[in-house]
Parts: sequence; structure tokens; C-alpha cells
Amino acid sequence: MRENFPSNHLSTISIFLFSAASVFLLFLWQSHEGLSLLDEGFLWYGAQRVIAGEVPIRDFYAYDIGRYYWSAAFMGLLGNTGIISLRIATAVFQAIALFTGLTLLARNFTNQTRIYLLLAWVILVAWMAHQYRLYDTSLPILMVGVLAYLVEKPSTRRYFLSGLAVGLVAVFGRNHGVYGIAGSFGVLFYLAINRGTGPGLLKAFIYWASGVFTGYLPVLVFFSAVPGFALAFWEFNRYLYEIKATNLPLPIPWPWQVPFDQLTNYSTIRALFEGLFFIATLIFGLLGIVLVIRNRLLDKPVSPILAVSVFMALPYAHYAYSRADISHLAPGLFPFLLGILALLADKPAKIKWSFAIFLCGASLTVMLPSFPAWECLVTHQCVKINVAGDILDVDPTTAGNLIALSKLAKQFAPGDRTFIAAPFWPGAYAALGRKSPMWEIYVLFPYRSTTFQQAEIERIKAANPAFVLIHDFALDGREDLRFRNSRPLIFQYIRDNFEQLNEYLGNPAFHLYISKQPGQKTG
Repeated sequence: MRENFPSNHLSTISIFLFSAASVFLLFLWQSHEGLSLLDEGFLWYGAQRVIAGEVPIRDFYAYDIGRYYWSAAFMGLLGNTGIISLRIATAVFQAIALFTGLTLLARNFTNQTRIYLLLAWVILVAWMAHQYRLYDTSLPILMVGVLAYLVEKPSTRRYFLSGLAVGLVAVFGRNHGVYGIAGSFGVLFYLAINRGTGPGLLKAFIYWASGVFTGYLPVLVFFSAVPGFALAFWEFNRYLYEIKATNLPLPIPWPWQVPFDQLTNYSTIRALFEGLFFIATLIFGLLGIVLVIRNRLLDKPVSPILAVSVFMALPYAHYAYSRADISHLAPGLFPFLLGILALLADKPAKIKWSFAIFLCGASLTVMLPSFPAWECLVTHQCVKINVAGDILDVDPTTAGNLIALSKLAKQFAPGDRTFIAAPFWPGAYAALGRKSPMWEIYVLFPYRSTTFQQAEIERIKAANPAFVLIHDFALDGREDLRFRNSRPLIFQYIRDNFEQLNEYLGNPAFHLYISKQPGQKTG
């Protein structure tokens, strides 16, 4: 007998309980698995520093403020600044997003079986594998949800609420805010076509824009009330404008460029699916816009999820293509995933189930290796290590790096004396509970100005770090991204004021420098 999800209060409670329980089980499975000293460390360090009273962007290189204060709030409530507390904060955010996505499907397609919604859940969860990107993978789902709520029944109240959501999303990530604005413009234009009920375009825009302003008020308050924040915010945006990039680009992994003769069967299939997903999100956005506008002109019904998803797909394709790897594809794919699930929902059973099962299988094929718990399960190589009081299973390389850092800190930086781990290890400071001497905790982008580097040198002088550990690595094979090339003045200062002890680590890729100064700060 077919079980349906009626659109009523009870179904909303059921979906909420299911979303919360499923995220809790996922958390139990992988909360103590894996650790990225790079991207996850970047978020972890920032949340710790917020608890210590510092301000993101002003006091250290950071994402936008929302995710730090959300994370810090949970860490504060738990009375713990460890990595597990951070993961609890992001898991709660993930649960809200999953609830939103599943509720969307249940509300718009009341005749869907529980099995179809379970399949949708697997697909969405698969693309949330990267724990350090749970904010980025959750925000597009929330954005599609609130705009679909607007399309269901346009009103001045809903225009304001949709704008409010866009503004709040921008507090967590200004790039997501830009994508939300771009998608909203498409939705506003769509709703203005053959308008029956609801406000006109100008009135709708005014209410929406006032909502955006209201939602973004936390950042605007920081501009006016937090000394130095506005200058740091605009200076970093100016730097991104100068380098004409928001990320370090990578070649797009087109499926026809897969090196079939160099990969295993599984790796070949995975690479093919990855390339197809990059193509799919573009095609979906381009053809979808044409389809929904045509149907709107002909006064044919269109699912609110589908209408919103096609307008959000192209903006979020920018996220995927800005650095064309799996970790950036995942957040950029969610409008496509929700739109396809909506498109399939009312198709004949043969088409719906065939494509939905294929989408699920392809998603798992691409993303399963990205789950730290899966990697540990398959390789049997993960080792247990104590990281700031939490016992984690991590890969041997990460474990070795953490052990080496702990030994260096114990020998050369006892107490709370700081050190430098450059260019890619912000998690080193978080794991050892130390403050970075530099603003730029993650040296990712190419050359910085002389003025910027001199300011960093002054910070280093004031902090008087005990040692400097430099990973001499050409990220993406780019020589200009080696620390000595991207920050030459800082590198020269280190060479002039620290004694090199390369043999200490036994790894030619790591350069260790020990301070020639005593342990007291120079002021």
C-alpha cells in the first residue's frame, strides 16, 4: 500500500524529527573522524578567537562573521573550544537545511512516497560530505527554500521575508549573498510576468530590498560600531578586486578529458560523473530558465522549487567553477539537485525512479570518498590522536603533523608562547590553543603589497613567536604561491631573525626556524 506525505502540520513535525535524528546519526558516525588543518582549521581558529574577544576580518583573515558567531555561540554554550564542539554547531546548521529541503519537496508534491523523500535525503546528504563546508552547502538550500515560499504566494510580507533571508545569508557569506541577489532578481522578473495577484514589480522590489537591508544589519552595525572593521572589510574586498579572483582557479574536469588509461575502474567512473555534474548544473540553469519563463508566459503551472532552482543554478555555478574541484562543486550543485528532484517528482513512475536512482548512485559514487569516516573505513589506516582534548581518527599524515607540532611547541614554545605555521595550517593554532602572530592565518592568494607585508612583520615583532614552520609547497603547481615568492619580505624577515633547523623534522618540504630572541614579547 502506498504511503503518502500529506502537506499538514503532522508531516512537518515528522520531517523535522527525521532531519534532526538523521543528522544526529551522521554526527555519531563521523564527528570523530578526520581533520583538515587547512579549511576546517580556518573556521575552527576563527571561532576560538571570537570567544577570546577578537573580531573576524579585522583581527584575522576570515570568512564572513555569521558562521563564526554561530559556531562560537555553540562552543560557548558547551563550554568547550574543541573541534567536536565546532562540529556540533555546523551539524545543527545542516539539520536546519535538510529540514528545509525535505519540507520543500513534501509541500510542493503531496503525493510523494516516503521512499522518494528518503532517496532525496540520501542525495542531499551525500553532497554534504565536507564537514568544513556545511555552512556553504546549507546556505543554497535555505535560499531556494525561502524564495520558493515567495513564489508559492507572492505578497509584500513574503517579498520582505525573502529579502531578509538574502541579507542574513550574506552575513554568513557575502558570496552567497551575491548569488542570492542574482537569483532573486530572476525570481522577481519571473513573478512580474503575467502577474495575477501580488504587488507590482517596483513595490515588490522595495519590500525585498528593505528585507535585504534588514537582514544585513548585523554587518552594517559592525561597520559603524566596531573600530577598524569597516576598513579591514573594504581593504580585503579591494585586494580581491585587484587580483580579479575570489578563489584560486583550477582546470574544469570535463568528462572527455578523463585519463582512462591511468585510473582504476572506480576512479574513472567517479571522474566521469564529476565532470557530468559540472556540465549538468550549467545546462539545467540555461534550459531551465527558458522552460519556466515559457510556461509562465503560457500561464502553465510550474513548481515553485523548479522555478527558483533554475534562477539560482547559474549564480551557484560560479561557486562550482571558481575552483573546479569536488569541494566547490558540492555547494554549487544544490539548486540543480533540488530542481531535478522537483522536476522528477510528477513524472511517470518509470522515468522518476530511473533518474532518481541514477542521481543517487552518481552522487554517492562521487562523494563517498570525501566522507572522512568512509575513508577510515576503507583504508584501515586512520590512527587515533588527541586533538585539543578530543580523540579523533585521522589519516597518518595529519597525525604525524599534529605530533610534530606538539613536540615543537613543547620544546620551543612552552606555556602560551606563539609560533607561525605558514602558509596553509591555521588549524595548527587552534589545535594548540595559540594565537597566530599574523593576520593572514591562511596564506592562500598571490603576492601582497609591501605595505601589507610590513604590517605583518610588525605584528610578528610584537608577538615574538618562538618558531616558524614553513611548508615549502607550490599549491596547484604554481611557483608564485610558495611562501617565499608570495610573501618575500616576510620570508626574508624570518630568515634574518630566526635560525634555520631543517634537520629537526627530517622532511625537506618543511622548513623550521627557531627564534633568536628571548621568550618575552618585544611589545
